Amino acid sequence: MLSAPIGRFITFCARHAYAVVALFFILSGGAVFAGMNFLGVTTDTSKMLSDRLEWKQRSDEMGRLFPQKENLLVAVIEADLPEEGRETARLLAERLAADHTHFNFAERPDANPYLVRNGLMFLDPQPLSQVLNDTITAQPFLSALAQDPSARGLFGTLSLIAEGVKQGQADLGGFQTALSGFADNMEKAAAGHPQLLSWEQLLGGKLSDLAGRYQFVITKPKLDYGSFQPGGAAADAMSKAAQSLEFVRNGHVKVHLTGQVQLDDEEFATVAEGMVAGLLGSLALVTLWLTLAVHSWRVVLPIVVTLVVGLLLTTGFAAVAVGTLNLISVAFAILFVGIAVDFAIQFSVRFRAQHQNGESEQGILAALAETGDETGHQILVAALATSAGFLAFTPTAFLGVAQLGLIAGIGMMVAFVCTTSLLPALLKIFHPPLDCPSMGYAFMQPVDVKIRHHRKILLGIFGAVAVAGLALVPRLQFDGDPLHTKNPNSEGMKALHLLMTNPQSSPYSAELLVKSLDEAKAQAARLSAVPGVHDAMWLGSFVPEKQEEKLALIQDAATVLLPTLIVPSPKPAPDAQALRDAAQNTATALGGILDKLPQQDPLRRIQAALAKLATSSDQIVLDANTALVRFLPQELDQLRVMLQAKPVTVKDVPPELADDYLLPDGRALVEVHPNGVMSNSGALRKFVTSLQKEAPDIAGTAVDIVESARSIVRAFEQAAAAAIVMIALILFLALRRIRDMALVLAPLMLSALMTVILIVLLPETLNFANIIALPLLLGVGVSFNIYFVMNWRDGVQHPLASPTARAVLFSALTTGTAFGSLALSHHPGTASMGRLLLLSLGCTLLATLVFVPALLPKRDIDKE
Repeated sequence: MLSAPIGRFITFCARHAYAVVALFFILSGGAVFAGMNFLGVTTDTSKMLSDRLEWKQRSDEMGRLFPQKENLLVAVIEADLPEEGRETARLLAERLAADHTHFNFAERPDANPYLVRNGLMFLDPQPLSQVLNDTITAQPFLSALAQDPSARGLFGTLSLIAEGVKQGQADLGGFQTALSGFADNMEKAAAGHPQLLSWEQLLGGKLSDLAGRYQFVITKPKLDYGSFQPGGAAADAMSKAAQSLEFVRNGHVKVHLTGQVQLDDEEFATVAEGMVAGLLGSLALVTLWLTLAVHSWRVVLPIVVTLVVGLLLTTGFAAVAVGTLNLISVAFAILFVGIAVDFAIQFSVRFRAQHQNGESEQGILAALAETGDETGHQILVAALATSAGFLAFTPTAFLGVAQLGLIAGIGMMVAFVCTTSLLPALLKIFHPPLDCPSMGYAFMQPVDVKIRHHRKILLGIFGAVAVAGLALVPRLQFDGDPLHTKNPNSEGMKALHLLMTNPQSSPYSAELLVKSLDEAKAQAARLSAVPGVHDAMWLGSFVPEKQEEKLALIQDAATVLLPTLIVPSPKPAPDAQALRDAAQNTATALGGILDKLPQQDPLRRIQAALAKLATSSDQIVLDANTALVRFLPQELDQLRVMLQAKPVTVKDVPPELADDYLLPDGRALVEVHPNGVMSNSGALRKFVTSLQKEAPDIAGTAVDIVESARSIVRAFEQAAAAAIVMIALILFLALRRIRDMALVLAPLMLSALMTVILIVLLPETLNFANIIALPLLLGVGVSFNIYFVMNWRDGVQHPLASPTARAVLFSALTTGTAFGSLALSHHPGTASMGRLLLLSLGCTLLATLVFVPALLPKRDIDKE
C-alpha cells in the first residue's frame, strides 16, 4: 500500500517545514512570472474546436480566401429618416476611411455607385412600371423643383396644384398621403419647430421601405492582440466619430456597433466583469466555510496558502503548456479552488481529530504521520481519478474543454503534491491544537442507523430515479450557437438582433465554393429551391434580370423626365423675403380653392401654415427652407442617375462587390440565406441539414454552429467513456476488488442521471460553456465516494457521523461557493456553467451522503 510511503513523505516535509515553504514560494514566484508574461486569453470561439475536423477546415479555408469578410467592425445606423441615415453613413465612412491608425478600410456596401445607378432595374417589371408612371405624373412638379430646388420652388408647385383644382383638372386622390406628410412638416416649420422632410418617403412611398431600415458602414479594424480587447481602440474611434455627427448629436440617428470584433471584445469584457470580485468573494466565503470546518485559524491559513500556491503553480503550468486560454479554460482557477480544497479539508479535518499531544513538536509530527497513513492514499486515489476524468477530454476535438482538461488534470496532481507537502509543513509551523472531538457529527449516528435499516427502500427509490434519468437522456439538447452564450444586453448583440429579421443581414448564412461562375449559377438555382432558404446569392445576383423589358420602361420615362430634370443653371437660393413672398402667393392661391376642398383635406392645413409663414421672422423662414428642401437635391440627383441606366453584365459588376463572390482563379461563391429567424437551434439544424443533402461541402456560419454542436457532443461521448474506463482502472488498481470499484462508480452514475433529470425538468440548455459540468461531476463525485468506500474498507462505522462526512459537507460548501460565483456572472455562458455545476454538485452530494451509506454492504461489525 502507498499509505506508509505517503505518511513518511508527509513527515519528511513537516520536519523540513521552512525549506519546503521556501521552495514552494520560489516556485510560485516563477509561476507568477510565467503567467504574467506568457499567458493570454482569446474570445475567438472558432478556436474551440480542432482544425482536423473536415467542416472546420472548410470554414478556415473560407476565411483565408475571403479575408475581407473576417474580423469586421460594423456600424448599424438607425435613423428617423432614410436621408438622415444615408448622410450619417456617408460622413462616418469618410471619417473612418481617413483614419489609417485604426482602420484598414471603411465602406458602405449599399451605396455603391453601380447599385445606385441600376437601382430601378432590380425591381420587378410591375412595380417598376408603377413607380415610373407615378414619377411621370409628378413631372410638372419635379421640373419646377429641378429649376428651383428651394422652398420657393416648392411653394410654386403648390400653386400649380391650386390652379389644377381651380380648373377641375387635378386628381389628388393618389397624393393624399404625401400631402398629409408635407402638411405636418409645414405646420412644424411655421411654428418654429422645423423638421426635416424626407423626399424619399414623400415621392417613393412604400418603395422606400424596400431598401431596408438600416444603413451600414463596414470596417476592417486594425487589431491590437496585445490587448484583452483587440478591437477596443477601433471601436472607441468609431463611437467618437459617430458622436460628432449632426444627426447623432440631435438624437435623430442612433449608431450601433456590432460585428465579430465587437462581439468578441464585449464577450471578454462580460466574462472579465466581476471575475476578480467573484474570485475574491469566493475566496472569502471559502475561508468562512474552512473556519467552520476546522475551528482554528491556525489550520485555515495553511489551507488558504496551500490553495493559493497550488493555483499559482497551475497557472504557471497553463502559461507554459497552453499559452492562450479560451472562454472555457479560463474557468480553471475557480474549478481548481472548488476541487483542490476538498483534499486540504479532508487532510486537515482528519489531522485535527488525531489523539496526540499537540503541545509538543513530536506530537504534531506523529499526528501528521497518522493523518498521512489514514488519508494520503485516499487523497492520491481521489486526485488520480479526478485527474483522469479531466485528462480524458484532452485528446478530443473539443479544444475548449481539452485545454481545460489538461490544465485541471495536471492541477489535481499539483493539488495532491501541495496537500501532502506544503500543507503539512505549514501545519507544523502554525502548530494548531489537536484532539478535537467535534470533528465528527455524532448527532448523525441515528440517521446512519435509519438509512441502514431502510436501505432496500432507499435503493429502490434511487433505482427508479436512475431509470427515469436513463429515459430522459435522449431528451437532452445541445445548443451550439455561440450567440446564445453572449450577453443579450450588450451593444453588439442588440445591434445584431436588429438585423436578424432581414434574411440578407442574418448572421446564420451558409456558403458554397464551386469551380466556376456557371456552376455557381446552377447551384444558386438549386439551393434556392431548398425548403427554408430565402435566397442564394452569387455574382450574377448583381446583374438585373429581364433587362430588355425594364430598360424599355426606364428609357420611355427618361425621354419624358430627363429633359426637365437636367437644368444647367438652377435658380440661386432665395433670401427670407423671397420665401415670404412665395409663401404669401401660394397661401392666396390655395385660399381661393378652399371651398372646393373637403373639410379634412391636407391642403387646408398647408394653406394655413403658409399664411403663418408669410408673416414669420427671417430665422423661422430660413429654417423652414432648410428643413423642407435639404434632401431634395440628392433625391433629384439620384433620380437623374437611375433614369440613365444601361445594360449590364457580370463583367460590369465592380471589384468591390465582385471580390466577395469571385476568386482570381475563377472559383465562385454561393451565399445562402435562411428564410425566417434562425435563433432557434432546431430550426437552424433543419436548415443546415437540408442544405447538406444538396451540397455536402457547404460551409458558413450556420454550418459552423450546427457542426460544432455535433462535434462537441461526439467529443463528450468519447471522453465520458474514456474517463469512466480510466477511473475504473485506477479504482481497481487501488481497491483490488471489482465490487469496491463498483461501489464508487454506482453513485457516480446515479448523480449523473439525477443531473440529467434536473436539466430536462428545469429546463437548463446545454451549451459549449456549461457542458464542462460533466468532467467536474466525474471529478468531484469520485473524490467524495472514494473517501466513504475506503473508510468502509478500513472498518469505519457510521459514515455520516465520521470526520469524513464533515469534510465532504464543507468541501461541497466551498466548491458550491466557487461555482456560485460563476452562476452570478453577467456572461450567460459562464452563468449557465455555474448553474449546471451547482446542480451536478447537489446531485453528487445527495448520492454520496444518502445513496452510498445505503449501498455499502453489511459487515459483521455493523450493528442492526
